[in-house]
Amino acid sequence: YEHELADYLYKRLSECKSVSILGPQKDRAALCAFHSDVVHPSDLSSFLDIEGVAVRAGHHCCQPLHQALGYSHSARASLYFYNTKEDVDALIDALEDSINFFESLSGSNGNTDSDGGIDDFVPFI
Repeated sequence: YEHELADYLYKRLSECKSVSILGPQKDRAALCAFHSDVVHPSDLSSFLDIEGVAVRAGHHCCQPLHQALGYSHSARASLYFYNTKEDVDALIDALEDSINFFESLSGSNGNTDSDGGIDDFVPFI
């Protein structure tokens, strides 16, 4: 069941604009680390929390991987046997709302720095 949920989470996240999933889909555990080109993971985590969706933001004990991929942080959604597809849908809805909100602040692509990448620290709250 958890593998089915993991596949569903990967599929739904891959449909989100401005979201990159870290890691391959095949043989995935029931979690997904992801990065948005629009919203810093810490801000995203705060916004999702307000919507009742829990994700973790940070390095997830893999700073070298983040550096190799060119990211300072990522967000991570973890699933377990008590989660449902409706929980995944709630995550995606809240994620898309958050991305749309941050895009509306800048008129285009969110909190980017001079080279077009997401700022390392963008305090919002």
